[in-house]
Amino acid sequence: MRAGKSYNRGVFVHNRGGFSMSRTLVVVPTYNEAANVGPLLDGIAAHAPGIHVLFVDDASQDGTRSVLQERIAKEPDRLFLLPRSGKLGLGTAYVDGFRWALARGYGAVVEMDADLSHRAIDLAVILKALENAAVVVGSRYVAGGGTLNWNRWRKLISQCGSMYARLALGIPVQDFTGGFNAWRREVIETIGLGDVRSEGYSFQIELKYRAALAGYPIVEVPIQFEERRAGQSKMSGSIVAEAIVRVWFLAARRKVVLAEIASARGESQRALLRTRRPLSG
Repeated sequence: MRAGKSYNRGVFVHNRGGFSMSRTLVVVPTYNEAANVGPLLDGIAAHAPGIHVLFVDDASQDGTRSVLQERIAKEPDRLFLLPRSGKLGLGTAYVDGFRWALARGYGAVVEMDADLSHRAIDLAVILKALENAAVVVGSRYVAGGGTLNWNRWRKLISQCGSMYARLALGIPVQDFTGGFNAWRREVIETIGLGDVRSEGYSFQIELKYRAALAGYPIVEVPIQFEERRAGQSKMSGSIVAEAIVRVWFLAARRKVVLAEIASARGESQRALLRTRRPLSG
């Protein structure tokens, strides 16, 4: 029998495996985002009412934590803060957020930037797709997706980065470097999260690579990516350089990554290769 669904003011409930939006967590890393977190929360409340949000803050110096604490005090059952001692990196922020979610029984996790480049209206699209998918990528490079307020040079760099990863890793994902992604619990638990060492762009690439190697189909849905409105970009030349090197490192260590995934799943590598779906499927 097909799993039942019901809808109420944009909040979906999916009965299969107890999955529901009320047990989905949006993880938002922050570092000096005081001007953005309020509008972000307002947008999320408008387009995904009732969803839980965890902010992972890397010791912001601009009052971000104070802004968050004021909002959390009003909705302590829905909004949460995971403070960290310093600027420890985007990848580790998401890993810590994923672990926080797993420890508290969430059925799915969504990655979302704090700088308003990820639109809350697109969060609703991702959540809808997550009803029937294990991995959902908010994609700038499928039909209907795109970028707003980017110059041609930045668009070219981003598109080439995803193409580079796609060709080097042999995985048919159009937007490899994007960070607006959703993951079912079983994916996070079985892709070897503890073995991930990437940061920045390469963190997003590695998660998708691991999910694909584990046999999870990756569904891409169109989003419009906006340039940040306030604050400074966290990306740097070193992060881009790391992504370039890390892609080839992942490609060269394909068998090692497969072994890590098999270990996380509690099965042999041979069993993993036998049961997973074709990557080009």
